[in-house]
Amino acid sequence: MVDVTHFESAWRLSEMILACAFMQQSVEHLTAVHKAERLAFALRFILSAMLLVGLFAPYVCLALFMLGIWALRRFNGPYNGGSDRMNMLILSCLCVMHFLPSLRMQEYVFGYLALQLVLSYFMAGKVKVMNPEWRSGRALQNVFAFSAYPVSTQLRALAGRPRILWVMSWAVICFELFFPLAILSQTTLIAALCLAALFHLANAVLFGLNRFFWIWLAAFPALIWLQERVFMLG
Repeated sequence: MVDVTHFESAWRLSEMILACAFMQQSVEHLTAVHKAERLAFALRFILSAMLLVGLFAPYVCLALFMLGIWALRRFNGPYNGGSDRMNMLILSCLCVMHFLPSLRMQEYVFGYLALQLVLSYFMAGKVKVMNPEWRSGRALQNVFAFSAYPVSTQLRALAGRPRILWVMSWAVICFELFFPLAILSQTTLIAALCLAALFHLANAVLFGLNRFFWIWLAAFPALIWLQERVFMLG
């Protein structure tokens, strides 16, 4: 038997975290040079605040989706790379779910979002393990030594510690490659998601990749729900 209450709670939590992500991103554009950009992201901030409190969620999601399409045209694609693509993936799924006629179809879309989250980690690990610079630790060494990100002087000293960077590189690679196995139990999944959140938080604090933190967290409720739906409820 489907736990409708749990499903709706997970769906709602994803919307709330997504709203927080969009509000954070919108603030970055409120001082833009172009007036149209300032107005568009001010509207996005307002719509996101409405989504956060649950006002007219179906139509707010649709309006946010249209603004997302406008932003893709305005900046000639996902100018922040993976975070912008995840923006549109999560928003598209949540938007579609509001207009589907049955619970089962909504579950399929939410499950699809959860599987995309799993793939996002696995494919990142696959790319890294095929890259000799990641396998040797050289990729992280270059990040700390030459990156334009706001890395502190103390952290830049890690560029001279190749053994530590090799261990860090393989820790990231193994975590990402084996992430799909975490779904086999609720305990391992919660632990893996906590590690993933800490990983994104560290990237935000150390390298300024703040967009990745909230937006990846917005998909976590879908995966927690799917794990329980498949392995516990049947």
